[in-house]
Amino acid sequence: MSTSPGAGNTGPGAASWSRRRARAPRLRPHPFGLRTRLVLAFLLVAAVGCGTTAALTYRAARNAILEQTQDTAVSAFREQVDELHVTLPPDPDGLRSDVLRIARQGKPRPWRVYAEYGAVRVSSTDRPTSSVITPELRARARARDATPHAGFQRVVKNGTPYLTIAVPAVFRTHATEGTARPTGLVLYAVMELNEEEAGVEAMVTAARDGVLPALAVALVPALLAARGVLRPVRELRHAAHHMGQGRLDTRIHAKGSDELSDLARTFNESAAALERSVAELRAAETRARRFASDVSHELRTPLAGMLAVTEVLDEDAGSLDSDTARAVRLISAETGKLAVLVEDLMEISRFDARAAELHTDEVDAADCVRKTLQHRHWNDPAQVVPYLDEGIRARLDPRRFDVVVANLVGNALRHGGAPVTVRLYAEGDTLVTEVADRGPGIDPEVLPHVFDRFYKADRARTRSAGSGLGLAITLENVRLHGGTVTAANHPGGGAVFTVRTPL
Repeated sequence: MSTSPGAGNTGPGAASWSRRRARAPRLRPHPFGLRTRLVLAFLLVAAVGCGTTAALTYRAARNAILEQTQDTAVSAFREQVDELHVTLPPDPDGLRSDVLRIARQGKPRPWRVYAEYGAVRVSSTDRPTSSVITPELRARARARDATPHAGFQRVVKNGTPYLTIAVPAVFRTHATEGTARPTGLVLYAVMELNEEEAGVEAMVTAARDGVLPALAVALVPALLAARGVLRPVRELRHAAHHMGQGRLDTRIHAKGSDELSDLARTFNESAAALERSVAELRAAETRARRFASDVSHELRTPLAGMLAVTEVLDEDAGSLDSDTARAVRLISAETGKLAVLVEDLMEISRFDARAAELHTDEVDAADCVRKTLQHRHWNDPAQVVPYLDEGIRARLDPRRFDVVVANLVGNALRHGGAPVTVRLYAEGDTLVTEVADRGPGIDPEVLPHVFDRFYKADRARTRSAGSGLGLAITLENVRLHGGTVTAANHPGGGAVFTVRTPL
C-alpha cells in the first residue's frame, strides 16, 4: 500500500509527490512500538508452541519408554516366578539358588531379587531386604485375594529411579484345577531405570537446545510479518501528515481485501469528502470576501458625497426647527458610523486578501501613544490616565500602532468605566502596551470571543456605537507586527487588554 496524490502517479505531480515523501518525517523509534509488540507476540506464540510440543512429546516419549521397560520386566519376572518350584516351607539355601538364577535372567537388565516367606528373607544381594520396596507394594502382594496379582511401582530414592515388582508364588490344587492359591511366598525384583531416565533427559536436552534455533528461525517471519503490517501503517501516517499540512489531494493506493486495505479506502473516501468540503468553503469564503470588498469600495464614493452634505447640514442645523435639527444631526451621526464601518470593512478585506503592508520605522513608543491620545482629544485625566516609560525605541508602523491603541482605548471608554489607564513599558525584548478600565469586566463566556468579527455580548442589542470590527482589526494589526494581544479581567475589577510586540 503506497501513497500517491490524486489518481495518477506520473508526470510533474508524481515528481512533486516523491519530493514530499522524501521530506516526510520518519517514524520515531518506540521501545515498545507496534513492531516490537508484533515481533514479541509472534515469538511468544512460537515459544508457547515449541514448549507445548516439547512437553507433550516428552510426556508421551517418557511414558512409552518407561511403560515398555516395565512391561518387559514385569512379564519376564512373572514368567520366572511361575516356573519356580519350591516346597513349603521353603529351604533358605535352595530358595537363594532360585533367587540368584532369576536375578541373572532379568530382562531387559539383571534384577536384584528378594524373596520373603514369613520370617524367611533371601535375596540375590548381600542384603536380605531392600529399602526401595515400599510398604504399599508389600501390602498389595500379601493381600488375601481369591486370585493374587502381581504389582509394580516406580520409585525414586536418593535421586535414582527404580522399578520394583512384586509377584506372589501360587500353587494349584487338583480339586480346583486352574484356581491359583497364594503360597505365602512373595518375590520382589528391583531394577534401576537410569538408562531410561538418561534417554528421557537426552530428549529434554535436545528439545531445550532446539528452542533457541526455533525462535531464531521464527524471528525471520516475525520481522517480515511486522514489516508487512507496518508498511501500510507508516504510509497512512505519512498521508495523514500531508493532510495536516493542507495537501488535501493525498490518497493511499489500496489493494487487497484485508482490514488495512479497508482502512486505506476509508481514508481516501474521507480525504475526498474533506477536499470537496474545504474547496466549497474556500470558494464561499472567497466570494464573501470579494463581496465585502466590492460593496465597501462601491459605497465609498456615495458616502463621501453624503458626508459632505451632512457636514453642511450640521452647520445649518441651528437655524432649523428642533425636530428637523434633531433629524439632521441623527442622519449626520449615522452617516459617520456608516463611513467608519465601510473603512473598517475595507481594512478587514485587505487583511483577508493578505494585501495589508507594514511600514515600520524606529520610533519613540511613548511619543506614539501620546499622539494617539491627543489626536482623539483624550486629554482629560478623569477619562484617560497614561503611564508611559520614556526612551523606549521600537520598530513599529506608526499608523497601525495608532489604530491599535485608539481601538483599545475607545473600546474601554465605550464599554468599560473611567478612568482608563494606558501603560507602556519594556519587558526584555518585548514592548508591552496595556489598556485597563474600571468597568464591570468581561463576561467569562464572552471573553474567548472578544476578537471575533461583529461579535456582540448582548444579542438583543441591535445598535452599537462601533462597527463591531475594532478589536478584530486590532488583532490583525498586532499579528502583522509579529505580536500578540490578549483580553482578561483584572482581579480588582475591569477589563485588561495587553499587547506584546517585539522591540
